[in-house]
Amino acid sequence: MEKLIITACICGAEVTKEQNEAVPYTVAEIKREAKSAYEAGAAVLHLHVREDDGSPTQRKDRFKVCMEAIKSLCSDMIIQVSTGGAAGMSREERLQPLALYPEMATLDCGTCNFGGDVVFVNTENMIREFAAAMNARQVRPELEVFDKGMIDTVMRLHAKGYIKAPLHFNFVMGVKGGISAGARDLLFMAESIPKEATWTAAGIGKHEFPMAALAIVMGGHVRVGFEDNVCLQKGRPAKSNGELVAKAVRLAKELGRDIADPSDARRILNLPKRD
Repeated sequence: MEKLIITACICGAEVTKEQNEAVPYTVAEIKREAKSAYEAGAAVLHLHVREDDGSPTQRKDRFKVCMEAIKSLCSDMIIQVSTGGAAGMSREERLQPLALYPEMATLDCGTCNFGGDVVFVNTENMIREFAAAMNARQVRPELEVFDKGMIDTVMRLHAKGYIKAPLHFNFVMGVKGGISAGARDLLFMAESIPKEATWTAAGIGKHEFPMAALAIVMGGHVRVGFEDNVCLQKGRPAKSNGELVAKAVRLAKELGRDIADPSDARRILNLPKRD
């Protein structure tokens, strides 16, 4: 079985300091949390950025300064920028960080109800447009899927040449409006993609570590971090993203998986070489 790639999603777009005071907003805080995750064993950083007041933003300049700050401490870490941004942002806003030519970026592959009146919109034309923008810059998409139908969309667009191999999926499990987070659900998702594709599991809230444990034994990869879950265990807020990564590392060691460093992750994901 391949080494385990751990992705750290350190802040997301909606989680706040009211939920956990360690959630990073400022550049210095994002740099601190990236370092804690990297030192604990994360090879990939899933990056949203915030303004200093915590407001989500897709501004290219804000991404640039955050990415430079992260690279100053974690020079070989894979930075995977979000093109999801926050619900309600325009496609033009969401695409801005691609101008920085990151190694990876998220490609959300369908529309999802997030509860109440919140709808995260990703039309088929948007998916094609975002994929084309990534292809043009040799940015590897991580295919964000919240349900089985989104996998079907990926495979149809892959057959038409819009989404190119190698395919790497992120199964987002347990979000409102998406697939639930049980063993049957994760197995269903994993068996619905090509055998040569790679995948990561991201469990939301209380589902983070049950999904991580299942992914570890099934040969998938793991995402943890404040974007998905702010607690180390019920009733105990995590002190840092590094604490969440360290827990995933402990699980992997108990279950017999070695941890991938960034070099291993680039090989496993077959990332294009950068100058």
